[in-house]
Amino acid sequence: MAVPAAVAKNGFIKKYSDVIVAVAIIMVVVMMIIPLPTALLDLLLCMNITLALVVVMVSIYNEEALDISVFPSLLLLTTLFRLALNVSSTRLILLNGYAGEVIMAFGNFVVGGNPVIGFIIFVILIIIQFIVITKGAERVAEVSARFTLDAMPGKQMSIDADLNQGAITDEEAKRRREKIQREADFFGAMDGASKFVKGDAVAAIIIILINITGGFIIGMVQRNLSVLQALQTYTLLTVGEGLVNQIPALMISTATGIIVTRSASEGDLGHDLVGQLFNKSRVFFIVGGVLFAFALVPGLPTIPFMLIGSAVLFIAYNLRKKEKAEEAPPVQASKKHEAAKKAATKPENIISLLQVDPMELEIGYSLIPLVDTGQGGDLLDRIVMIRRQCALELGLVVPTIRIRDNIQIKPNAYIIKLKGVEIARGELMLDHYLAMNSGTVFEEMHGIETVEPAFGLPALWITEEQREQAELNGYTVVDAVSVLATHLTEVIKEHAAEILGRQETQNLVDNLHKSNGALVDEVVPALLNIGEVQKVLANLLRERISIRDMETIFEVLDDYARATKDPEILTEYVRHAMSRQITQQYVQDNVLPCITLDPALENRIVGGVQRTDRGSYVSLDPDTMRKLLTSLEAALPKLTDMGYQPVVLTSPATRLYFMKLVERSVPGIIVLSHAEIDPSVEIQILGVVKI
Repeated sequence: MAVPAAVAKNGFIKKYSDVIVAVAIIMVVVMMIIPLPTALLDLLLCMNITLALVVVMVSIYNEEALDISVFPSLLLLTTLFRLALNVSSTRLILLNGYAGEVIMAFGNFVVGGNPVIGFIIFVILIIIQFIVITKGAERVAEVSARFTLDAMPGKQMSIDADLNQGAITDEEAKRRREKIQREADFFGAMDGASKFVKGDAVAAIIIILINITGGFIIGMVQRNLSVLQALQTYTLLTVGEGLVNQIPALMISTATGIIVTRSASEGDLGHDLVGQLFNKSRVFFIVGGVLFAFALVPGLPTIPFMLIGSAVLFIAYNLRKKEKAEEAPPVQASKKHEAAKKAATKPENIISLLQVDPMELEIGYSLIPLVDTGQGGDLLDRIVMIRRQCALELGLVVPTIRIRDNIQIKPNAYIIKLKGVEIARGELMLDHYLAMNSGTVFEEMHGIETVEPAFGLPALWITEEQREQAELNGYTVVDAVSVLATHLTEVIKEHAAEILGRQETQNLVDNLHKSNGALVDEVVPALLNIGEVQKVLANLLRERISIRDMETIFEVLDDYARATKDPEILTEYVRHAMSRQITQQYVQDNVLPCITLDPALENRIVGGVQRTDRGSYVSLDPDTMRKLLTSLEAALPKLTDMGYQPVVLTSPATRLYFMKLVERSVPGIIVLSHAEIDPSVEIQILGVVKI
């Protein structure tokens, strides 16, 4: 199939557009040096007018400024082209007293062959372009550039907030950021490019004065013309040359003004003008009445005012008919209201209200600067880092955390919600720092007493002036946003098992399938379903064991799921396989400080295990349970007072059931079994729990 010539030509132009533009710029510079034939000059002058018309039309039909983002460079090139034509035409006028048919036509036909009238028209065009259009466009470009740059932080914050809330994708956020950057670059370039138009107007005034003066001298001295002939000839040619160049310049200046003033348009200029001017019939009725009143005033021309007034009233009448057609009758409006009410109560619309965000962070209005990047807030960046940290430490992909302001809570308070339910809250003081006693404080400081929200430690809010002294006194000092970020991180880790749902588990399994599809296919769904795998992973996360090594977890499930489907027993097998990771998590200098259980206590716990279809539990009499907790609470301080973690070491058969007994009464306790400790680690027993 043959390719049409126009398409082929268009493809050629696109393919070699860079070469064409480079050659065109070089030729424009050459025009200033080499004399041009009058026929070629006529062609180039017509091309200049055509180019100006194209630019004006494009600026009118563009919907936003960035649709012609190349305009600043185009403005420079058109100005350079116009100045080259000025130089070429001036050379021909001064050398030959003739510069082609186009300039003669503008000098004779447009201004009637009268150089004085032509000069006056030329001066008026210069005044319109230089003082009215160019000055205004320059000022608008300057203000637009300044306000665009000032608005960049707020726009960036809005994009980050939408991305963090999941309202837009990463690709959409990237596209919007690039658009904001391009807008800033465009209006900044327009601010400078508008100076080209201003300089062009000044150059036109100087060139016309030089042409008239030089032509007058050359005509009298070299061509032996009379004063009147020289003045008539060269003034007419100069004015014609000025008009043929300044009319395109005026159109380019108009296009500049159109582009920089269309900041809030929703369509092209024609649709915007008609849609926004011709939308109120009352306005045209009033204007028509005023025009008819002018027609009746003695001394004023009656016919023009009557004609224009009639046309305005005709427009008003048609607009009024359109408005009446668009106004719904009360009955119809009532029916629409009832239909809308019924639509709002349809099940599918009510179901959409049941959507619950996985995690939310509500902040009081005083904490909004934490989110506003324009005010230096970096909370959004901190949340991104928190999600990355949780992925590395726990292997958990934390869902999007939505941030909302809530005027119903204290101005400096925040609430962390999980699936719509509050799970933590705290208060911050933005202009203060939180100072915590890390155990090395040798001199107390004065401040506003509070409690560190993440770990419940006593702390002080201090001013910025006290910060340096507090650090010298041994306090650990952090800013407000770090307090919130730390609290949010700990809450996520504490509730990681609840955050991990079926869909999140499916995503992790799909990710593993990409690298080890055979292993996944052997386990899911052949041995376990997604829900059973999710329970095993949640059990690990509940005790802050990372599930990042999904391959090891699935290998264990593949080995033992044929023997049992009990998620708790499978979890214990997984923990044994992950002994190196668990050991590294709790061992210090290859030593594990811990307390252990008396063998008699372990035997009683194992003997009290009751197994049912819904799982297993431990049944101990109240007296034994009381003695167990009392002994445990007496032994744990030996570890914590020495700066160690509260680790209890048990036998593999006892670990799970002992953990079930004490996890609610002793929050934060770590229960490990001997099977989970690497053989190379030295076990340091600092206490024994007895009954």
